[in-house]
Amino acid sequence: MDQSGTITKTKVTGLPGDGIGPEVFHATQRIFEAAAAPIEWEMAEAGAEMFKKGVGTGVPRETLDSIARNGLALKSPLETPVGFGGKSANVTLRKYFELYANIRPVRELPGVITPFSGRGIDMVIVRENVEDVYAGIEHMQTPSVAQCLKLMTAPGCERIVRAAFGLAEAETRKKVTCATKANIMKLTEGMMKRMFEKVGPEYPDLAQDHIIIDNCAHQLVIAPEQFDVIVIG
Repeated sequence: MDQSGTITKTKVTGLPGDGIGPEVFHATQRIFEAAAAPIEWEMAEAGAEMFKKGVGTGVPRETLDSIARNGLALKSPLETPVGFGGKSANVTLRKYFELYANIRPVRELPGVITPFSGRGIDMVIVRENVEDVYAGIEHMQTPSVAQCLKLMTAPGCERIVRAAFGLAEAETRKKVTCATKANIMKLTEGMMKRMFEKVGPEYPDLAQDHIIIDNCAHQLVIAPEQFDVIVIG
């Protein structure tokens, strides 16, 4: 609201996406409208149609400029060629805007009955979004041998670990769990574990533990209520 009392609308880039995307996007728009959210939509394109038009990344420059200009975007799922073609449109957006933290809240919804209802599930999964195999460094060693590099850096590990601890602190949560495969990938996944242990003492009010990712997946099925914040490389 400005000084005259007029409500100022916030411009948001809208990406309806592919597949179920447009249906989800327009349903979300109706929710904003019902809540009288002061949003002005600037619609843009990305995904399947852009690949068909020869945009190798699936994201045209106009869309990148719109998001950069507005600073906010609502994106539905974007389709990417599977097993061939250009880089994922999702990965393009993540890398271009350095969206290194994929933050996924998981909680029970009132009135939605599931096998997990009544267990007090309320966690956040914080996943590194631009390094590791998402760096997309692939090549053919021979016509029959393909190789993908798992790239992890100390700064990258540190910023995702700090993002998880910072979120836990801001939301007054109680515990942060680091899930890795450090028992097998001792240099890359081990770096993530070591960074977690290095940064952890700066947050003495938060309980901290490490779990092997295989066991984490198992525990998420049998006892998800034990988790609060999970950080994954």
